[in-house]
Amino acid sequence: MLEEGDLQMNLLEFRQKSFQFDHIVAVDSEEYAVFTRTETETESQLRPKLVHLRVYAPREWIAYDPELDLLRLAREGESLPPRIPREAQESAAEPTQFKEQGFDWTRVSTGDHAFAYFPTDRAARFASVQLASL
Repeated sequence: MLEEGDLQMNLLEFRQKSFQFDHIVAVDSEEYAVFTRTETETESQLRPKLVHLRVYAPREWIAYDPELDLLRLAREGESLPPRIPREAQESAAEPTQFKEQGFDWTRVSTGDHAFAYFPTDRAARFASVQLASL
């Protein structure tokens, strides 16, 4: 498991975008690293709004990829999955459930122009907490 200092010094690649480490949070006694990103809603609008994204990744899933100099997701003890290049999507156009780096993820709205991503198999844990406050 990576130390908090290693998380702070590196970016997480998620959905073909870079997310910056924000903090560690415990949900049902499991530690999650929270990564954030702010982007514009869409470039085609005259006045695009800012969209705030958060990824709640279990700490044991986070691995450093020295080849890319990025943090990626992998099961503990397994090698990193192959990187499949594709174009990044606007957050609002993404499906609410998808597969990313070998894991099933769920995207939920946490407020006005804010979204959170968490592992689908842990949806029950996240249903009982206010994600916007974590």
